[in-house]
Amino acid sequence: MTTEVTEKAPAPLAVDAPAGGKGTADTAGTAPAGRNRARRRLGPGRPLRYGWALGPGLLLAVWSAGSAAGLIDPRSLSAPWTVVATAGDLVADGRLQSNLWTSAERVLLGLASGVAGGLLLAVVSGLSRLGEGLIDGPVQIKRAIPSLAMIPLLILWFGIDETMKVVTIALGVLVPVYVHTHNGLRGIDSRYVELAETVRLGRARFLRDVVLPGALPGFLLGMRFAVTSAWLALVVVEQVNATGGIGYMMELARTYGQTDVIIVGLVVYGLLGLLSDGLVRWVQRRTLTWRRTLAD
Repeated sequence: MTTEVTEKAPAPLAVDAPAGGKGTADTAGTAPAGRNRARRRLGPGRPLRYGWALGPGLLLAVWSAGSAAGLIDPRSLSAPWTVVATAGDLVADGRLQSNLWTSAERVLLGLASGVAGGLLLAVVSGLSRLGEGLIDGPVQIKRAIPSLAMIPLLILWFGIDETMKVVTIALGVLVPVYVHTHNGLRGIDSRYVELAETVRLGRARFLRDVVLPGALPGFLLGMRFAVTSAWLALVVVEQVNATGGIGYMMELARTYGQTDVIIVGLVVYGLLGLLSDGLVRWVQRRTLTWRRTLAD
């Protein structure tokens, strides 16, 4: 007797659709939101409110712990509380404010001159092939020469007074402003240029409506490097026959072995650089609201 065994195919899994029979449409509708959440997970996410203070805060904590534990020789690196007390003494007798104002005046003059020069050269070079051929090469040569190496020549040209110091700072600022603004100009979409020609925009409106918005991101990025370069150049020039400024105060302290005063000067330089960069980043967020990045 033969027994037949009949195998039944397993029933397909049932998928419950939401009420209303709109399962497919709802799933499709949630796909962009899912992709958005995935982008948030992959990217850095929203910026921290006080994220800029995390790095300096950690550095201060390590410095304080090392000083308190005796791991750091106070003759080599004064403790944070000693530096704070010294800064209070310098403020009380007016030395810190006076030297700070002298340094700020030099930086502002050099920054204004360098930004104006770099912006002008970038516009001429970015909008003209002939201008690029004449300007880009010399600027790239200057880019490869450190400001410190040019000081002997600048002293011969301008002497050792304030003019030499301001020119040195301006040259350090000019290069990053030029490079990034020039790249911004060259990166403008050619379709915008063709559209401007089609609607017959005048030269002035073309510069205002196409060139300036297109170059603005590059210019602001260059400004971030420029403000840092300005303070770096200031450190150098203020130790060359200066009679005032934060660098002069530090050089005088080195002569007398005052480590705490030197640290005060370094902290001031660092804070000024941090605040300058923060100001430029704030301007970036305000003026480039149309750009979306991972940090948004």
